[in-house]
Amino acid sequence: MTTTTSTLRGAPVRRGHRPNALREGALIARRDVLHWVREPWGIIFGLAFNFMLVLMFGFLFGGAIALPGGGDYLQFLLPGMFALTMLFGLESTMTAMAEDAGRGITDRFRSLPISSASVALGRALADLASSALSLAVLMLGGLVIGWRPTTGPAEIALGVVLLLWLRFALLWLGIFLGLRLRGSGAVTAVQVLVWPIGFLSTVFVSAETMPGWLGAIAEWNPVSATATAARVLFGNPTGATSGWLAENAVLAASVWPLAITLVFLPLAAGAYRRLRR
Repeated sequence: MTTTTSTLRGAPVRRGHRPNALREGALIARRDVLHWVREPWGIIFGLAFNFMLVLMFGFLFGGAIALPGGGDYLQFLLPGMFALTMLFGLESTMTAMAEDAGRGITDRFRSLPISSASVALGRALADLASSALSLAVLMLGGLVIGWRPTTGPAEIALGVVLLLWLRFALLWLGIFLGLRLRGSGAVTAVQVLVWPIGFLSTVFVSAETMPGWLGAIAEWNPVSATATAARVLFGNPTGATSGWLAENAVLAASVWPLAITLVFLPLAAGAYRRLRR
């Protein structure tokens, strides 16, 4: 009996062997990371755009924005921008999955004797690594312009974990949309919708400064939960003096991404299994 060997970016995958989704996903993630290394401009421009928002709101508008409970606006803004950065990667994940499916790359992966979860998992791992790097750069930039966490290493580490936890959950939403909505118009629509979702939150201002109905919507935004939890864990002003979110931000930032993952991870897996060119 002969054993046929296929190659996935230089690593052998043997037919007849039991698929290992984690190992194969890591190999596919490596392929995506190498692509970004060769063409890093998307990541660089994304970071530049986020820094521009920080500088614009922190130094141009910040002096006119008062926080409930007091505190420096720049210290309030930076954790919110960290959370917003986790959301802004959604459309790039969707675009990458849609392009791979449209060009037949996903079909080539499907023809290999690998787990059906490997392709989506590889994209998720690669995007999560990219997000971790972007978050680290943005935090270093924040330190340069005056942002300071005031808590201990454990609280800061937990804040970073919750930010990446939100990003991980949103990755599955992006993967699902990329597999289901592959037209350029759909990608543009999602890019447009990301903005109101990001701005209708407590990233830039406190919900307590909004009209009551609008503030309630902003408080239930998953981005708001993560932004407020990061502020709590980094020891920065939260802009929240009362309400459920003020008292349960860390819990909300843990539960919201879990709910998103439980919904969209199975949907993404199903969309991949039903994928047709």
